[in-house]
This record gives sequence, C-alpha cells and structure tokens, in this order.
Amino acid sequence: MGFLLMNAAKKYGVHGCGITLSEEQYKEFNKRIAEEHLEHLLTVELMDYRDLPAYKKKFDRVVSVGMVEHVGRDNYQLFMDCVNKVMEPGGMFLLHFISALKEHPGDPWIKKYIFPGGMVPSLREMLSCAAETGFHTLDVENLRLHYNRTLLNWEKNFREHTEEVRGMFDERFVRMWDLYLSSCAATFHNGIIDLHQVLFTKGINNDVPIVRWY
Repeated sequence: MGFLLMNAAKKYGVHGCGITLSEEQYKEFNKRIAEEHLEHLLTVELMDYRDLPAYKKKFDRVVSVGMVEHVGRDNYQLFMDCVNKVMEPGGMFLLHFISALKEHPGDPWIKKYIFPGGMVPSLREMLSCAAETGFHTLDVENLRLHYNRTLLNWEKNFREHTEEVRGMFDERFVRMWDLYLSSCAATFHNGIIDLHQVLFTKGINNDVPIVRWY
C-alpha cells in the first residue's frame, strides 16, 4: 500500500489516501511520507474497509492489492459494496488478487500456519460480486507467471539470508517459510492458482481509452 501510493505521488502527483489495520504499517507509512516530504499529497488512515461507507471522502480511483484474499468468502459482496460507496460515478477501481479457477476452501497448511483466515477467491466470484454492485469490467489480466518469478526471487533471497533469519526466528519458522515460498512458486507455475488484475468502472465511463494504454 505505502510503496504504490508513494510512487504514484512522486511520479504522477497523485493525491491519495491509504488505509490499513496494522499499527506498525500505519506508523511506518506516516514516517516515510514525512521523509519524502509528501504530506501535501498523501495521508494514511488506521481503518477497517468496512468503515469506508462512513468516511467523508470520495475518490475517482481506488486500488486494492492483495486485500480481498483476507476478507472471507462471506464478505466479498460487502467488500465490493464498501468500495463502491466511496467512489465517484465513472471512477475506476483496480482489483489485484490471488485467484483460483474454481471455488475451494484452500490449502489447510497455508491457512493454519501462513495466512490464518485467508481465502483464495475465484475470478468468477469477484466478477459476479462486481456486477451486483454496478461495476463494469473493462479489463482482466492474468499475472500468474509474473508471480511465479517473484516467488522464486523471494525464495532465492530467503536462502541467501537464511542465517540472518535464524538469528531472528527458530528452525521451525525457517523450514515453514522455505516450504511456503517453494510450494507457492510451484502452484503458480502449474496453474493451481492465478494472479488476476481486474479494472472496473463505477457505472459507464466512455472517456477511458478503448485500448490498453501501456
């Protein structure tokens, strides 16, 4: 959240607000905003996404990266509805999330030891919830192989610094984290899970480019 907003502010002069439930992330992001002298462009709130409808601001752009995997299957529609309520008509919403081909309960080991309460949504679940909210789908991109390479690099870095990690955590943690990075790299390579990036508009917006602009 912090890295994305800071780069958007520095490169494009974006006025933005990030939300987080982590007090550590909240403090660190505020610190970095001050260090980069971006106080005139960026703010961060210690806030639950479910409190967005009561927030007194509206946005023409919303970006969610790696968030919806942690709200739970019963809350996908609520998540979409909360985003919708803080968006201006015609606004654009980019949803970036780990996804699955079909709905399933997820890997028990990952859910117990790595991401307690985590749930991987299917692409069709999110598109269905978006439609119910009135979001129009403009673009869908699968970054599965990109994330495979990312995880392989994380694993490489982790192995190169294993002794440093052992100085902070026990051997059980080291073995679990190594297994997590290796197994997730394999699941993305094999197509067991995907990484989708979906661009929506709130209602119809005919002013956006009719082709991808990158």
